[in-house]
Amino acid sequence: MKTLKYTLLAVGVSLLAFNCSSDDDNNMTIDPVETDFSGTYMQADQMGRPAINTVFVSSVSKDDFNVAIPSEQGAAFQTMFQTNLEGLSPAYAMEGDTNALGLDAETFTNVLATDVLTVSLDGTTTFYDGTNVLTGRALADDVITVELLLIFGGEDFTENPGLSNDNVDANDKAFLTSFPYLASAW
Repeated sequence: MKTLKYTLLAVGVSLLAFNCSSDDDNNMTIDPVETDFSGTYMQADQMGRPAINTVFVSSVSKDDFNVAIPSEQGAAFQTMFQTNLEGLSPAYAMEGDTNALGLDAETFTNVLATDVLTVSLDGTTTFYDGTNVLTGRALADDVITVELLLIFGGEDFTENPGLSNDNVDANDKAFLTSFPYLASAW
C-alpha cells in the first residue's frame, strides 16, 4: 500500500510539473496581423549617443528632452547640460579649461545637447579614433570610455584616470563580417 501511495504521488507530481511548464510556444497560433498606422505616434526616448541622455538630462526633464526635436534640443537643454557637466567635472567650471578636443564647457555641451549621431559620408566612421571625432559610430568603438575621457580626462586625457575608463575594452564576442554585423547571441 505504501508503494502505491508513493507511485501515485510521483505520477501526480510529474503531471503537475509537466502542466506547469513555461513552454507556451507549443500552444501559440499565429494569425497574420495587419499593422495599424492610424493614430498619432510620438518619440518615446532619445539615445543617439549612449549615456548622454542618462547622465546629462535631469530626471524632471527626461520626458521633455525625449520628445524634443533634435534641432531644438541645444537651445532648450544646453544650460542644464553645462550645469550637470560642471557638477560632474569641476575642472570645466574654471575659465578657459577645455577637454582633449579643445572644447570648453559651453561648446562641449552645445554638441552634447543635440542628441543625434552625426555621420561622415566620405571619411572614417568612428565615435573617436584619436583623430576623427563624432563622425559616426563603428560597432567596436568604445563609446562609454570616450565619453568618460571627454568628461573627466581633461585636456590630455590624464586627469581623473579612475573616472576616465569603464575598463571594458572589447565586445565579448566577435562581430560578424557581413550584415547584420552584430555578434551572435550568448
